Amino acid sequence: MLILFNKPFHVLCQFTDRSQPPRRTLAQFIDVPQVYPAGRLDYDSEGLLLLTDDGALANHLTDPRRKTEKTYLVQVEGEPTAAQLSQLRKGIHLNDGPTAPAQVRRLDNAPAWLWPRDPPVRFRKTVPDAWIELTISEGRNRQVRRMTAAVGLPTLRLLRVRVGEYMLAELAPGHYRIVEAMT
Repeated sequence: MLILFNKPFHVLCQFTDRSQPPRRTLAQFIDVPQVYPAGRLDYDSEGLLLLTDDGALANHLTDPRRKTEKTYLVQVEGEPTAAQLSQLRKGIHLNDGPTAPAQVRRLDNAPAWLWPRDPPVRFRKTVPDAWIELTISEGRNRQVRRMTAAVGLPTLRLLRVRVGEYMLAELAPGHYRIVEAMT
């Protein structure tokens, strides 16, 4: 079984939380027993999270040697320059080593289908922001946020819209659907 879940902002990618006060978890949204996330999505990030009850499928989806592409919509602080986008396309040197080159393009606006975040991203009249679409084939801890920060474009909002062949499509935040695995 494979579940596509649109993880809302400030939800942990696990079913329990022992912190005080407890944070929202997957258990508040997914009522399917014995499924586990295939990969992670940061607490501060939104979008497509895959869950499965099949360990072999989870491994297939997350094995770094497979170089599964993941696409993100990223709201950044600042106006991306051609040089900054070029740096991302070439790969960035992070403290844990160089990244593979990314596919990146600037978007004119946030997509029309994008829901408002709750709580909203802080708006500042004197600091512009922009949207980029970024595709990577790695999955390091907070990699997209670290890459954009390294080129001087701090991430304000991060939304994963694709993992391999699986797309977020029209799945509303906090909802999931069960699909047939394509692998």
